[in-house]
Amino acid sequence: MLTHYLDKAVQDLQTLIDLTQKDIDDIKAARHDAMFDRIKTKEHTLVAFESRKALIDSEIANLMKTHPDSEMEELLDEEVRGRLATLREKLEELQALNRYYARFVITVGEFYNALYEEMLPVEKDGYTGKNAKLAALLEVRV
Repeated sequence: MLTHYLDKAVQDLQTLIDLTQKDIDDIKAARHDAMFDRIKTKEHTLVAFESRKALIDSEIANLMKTHPDSEMEELLDEEVRGRLATLREKLEELQALNRYYARFVITVGEFYNALYEEMLPVEKDGYTGKNAKLAALLEVRV
């Protein structure tokens, strides 16, 4: 059963990797609607992965309970260790891809915030935040 959970968890991670790669391609092409359409799928896949990871943890904990005097290396066969290594590789790949994607998200967010502040001037109010200027919503600069 442990190998089944590991295989499904790796599939979930690969799905998340593929969806994140599509998000990167779409944010580069400014296809934001396509990105937003994938949010539910990503959330569902993430929940599925988390539940499978909990099942993996439970299976390994049960093995440890039934064989308290054995080392982890003795309890897990070569096939399971290989799948755990694959799971780790996919997690690291997803983490690197998410970091790359985050750069685009932050850049686009800062662009839209700067554009908004140019169109609707705001005054910075210390640490409390920003307030729109009351005198005029739009300001023409020469």
